[in-house]
Amino acid sequence: MKILISGATGLVGSILVEKALSLGHEIHFLTTRKAKLREEGKMQGFYWNPALNEIDLDCFNGVDAVVHLAGASISQPWTKKNKEAISSSRINGTRLLVDGIRQCNGKHQIKQVVGASAIGIYPSSFEDVYTEDYTPKRASFLEEVVIDWEQEEDGFTSLGLNLAKLRIGLVLTKTGGVLGPLKIPTWFGLGAAFGNGRQTQSWIHIDDLVAMILSAIDNSWQGVYNAVSPHPVSQKVFTQTLAKAMRRVCFLPPIPKVFIRLIVGEMSTLVFNSQNVSAAKVQQKGFVFTYPTLLPAIKSLL
Repeated sequence: MKILISGATGLVGSILVEKALSLGHEIHFLTTRKAKLREEGKMQGFYWNPALNEIDLDCFNGVDAVVHLAGASISQPWTKKNKEAISSSRINGTRLLVDGIRQCNGKHQIKQVVGASAIGIYPSSFEDVYTEDYTPKRASFLEEVVIDWEQEEDGFTSLGLNLAKLRIGLVLTKTGGVLGPLKIPTWFGLGAAFGNGRQTQSWIHIDDLVAMILSAIDNSWQGVYNAVSPHPVSQKVFTQTLAKAMRRVCFLPPIPKVFIRLIVGEMSTLVFNSQNVSAAKVQQKGFVFTYPTLLPAIKSLL
């Protein structure tokens, strides 16, 4: 199978490429850097620039499935300029892919698209458990971004393609992701929860996320799916579990909201939001998690 991937050098994309190649798939990847254009074994790069609405249509040649992961990181200061980049990178990139496939005038063999989304589409709640049936509302910056993102992805279905949207939770990886900034203070016994520590964190191990993407392709998934572990935890438990996995103590009280807000402003919602997100739908599809619980998941990455 030949798979076209946007965001192939990112946190998730790089691991996806490695796994897909190991399974014998061929990879086309999109890059905005012409210096990275190369053909190496079963991997070939193609130029695109969503900001300039440019894409090499040859990227679609022989492709069976598209995995769309590209988008500016939300883990950067939420200045007006950065917020625009976070939104536009997702909207423009998705729109360019849809338009590019449309320009092929049916002369392609793409059947399946897996589009990244995020659990940021759900509001913060300490009581609710969110399923894919939730009706999104534009009550925050993140909700607006993800709603617009998913609406653009609907353009793939207008082309007659199967579309699976994966609402991805906090991704656990060896480098980067949610573990990256927490490991150093935890190593020195300085790990602490944020706010009251009761906020629910819905997470997923990188291996499970990659396996879910490939499963969505292999089994022609359609619709919206929460890409999260079936066992979310509170922020306090997450911090304590990380310390346990690293064999370190965790005794500091939670860091008050006011201090975090003074430092990072509006972006503090990333650590204060509570989103208990259900994985029942992907389990009903027959997907089996390798790392359904947190402690083994973290240990595997240390």
